[in-house]
Amino acid sequence: MMEVDRTAAWAAEAARAADDKNGVATLVLDVGAVLAITDHFVITSAPNTRLVRTIAEEVEARVFSGGGPRPVRTEGLDDLHWVLMDYGTFVVHVFLEETRRYYELERLWADVPRMEWRTVQEVAAAREPSR
Repeated sequence: MMEVDRTAAWAAEAARAADDKNGVATLVLDVGAVLAITDHFVITSAPNTRLVRTIAEEVEARVFSGGGPRPVRTEGLDDLHWVLMDYGTFVVHVFLEETRRYYELERLWADVPRMEWRTVQEVAAAREPSR
């Protein structure tokens, strides 16, 4: 597996981990063509600081258990408004919802492609009406 494919797989796993812990509006941006320091941004948010911590912990555990690295550096665990997990080839941003609205990273990076991180089965399940 090429390094880029592996990085994309780890970023997708980080997004799935965040989503599984009720991360809000989780997305993966492919920033590699415009940002030399990393390939992907995973962005998610939570309505409270407890969930921000839970999501960050789940992302780290799932990426590592899936054969990925541990973060090179993690910042923001003191106040839990914006936890930044730097994996080198991808960066995970876990925001408190109000902080995400303030910084608007999606708007800042609106010109880069978004990577589909859900599997075909997950997309189909999300479209099914709840019973």
